[in-house]
Amino acid sequence: MIASLRGTVINIGLSSAVIECQGVGYEVTTTPNTLSRLIRGEEALILTTMVVREDAMKLYGFIDNESREMFAVLQTVSGLGPRLALACESVLSPLEIAQAIGNGDSKTLQRVPGVGKRMADRLIVELKDKVAAFSAGVVDPNQPQLSLGDTPVASVVVVEQVTQALIGLGFSEKQSEEAVTFVLSVDPGLDTSGALRAALAKLSGK
Repeated sequence: MIASLRGTVINIGLSSAVIECQGVGYEVTTTPNTLSRLIRGEEALILTTMVVREDAMKLYGFIDNESREMFAVLQTVSGLGPRLALACESVLSPLEIAQAIGNGDSKTLQRVPGVGKRMADRLIVELKDKVAAFSAGVVDPNQPQLSLGDTPVASVVVVEQVTQALIGLGFSEKQSEEAVTFVLSVDPGLDTSGALRAALAKLSGK
């Protein structure tokens, strides 16, 4: 099992990045928030989970151990696979997911593309007891976290990157562009990571 990767970021795509460790490039699928904090050519430490299926082996990357643990917990729900689990963490933080489940807040969970009312209700019923530790903030707080740099980039680049990330999450191109343009008009100094969080918050109605 590959639990983490430390190496040079050699490529960043819309839904994954390639990290070279001792001459071997590992493709890691992760959230737009994590991707926006990677810098090509610089070293990064990412926590990972390997999902093995009959037709493929895939690595998923996380910013901290809490996110990795929530990814695993979400997949214990019947009918919810790694792709939808990652979508949940792209829109909501582990704490927000836990709070929504604990409070029976189906509407918040339905902000995730691909999660309808039936799946949201299933999450609440099947995970209410399992996510209590996340709400209390006691899920392995001493575990290592993702080590990355946050570098401001030009607004044009931010708009393009964040728009593509939002489209990849299931939002329309128009919704994505309008959300990014709005948050940058409010705070022009936002970097890619900040703009993505703000745009997701706006699209989620927060």
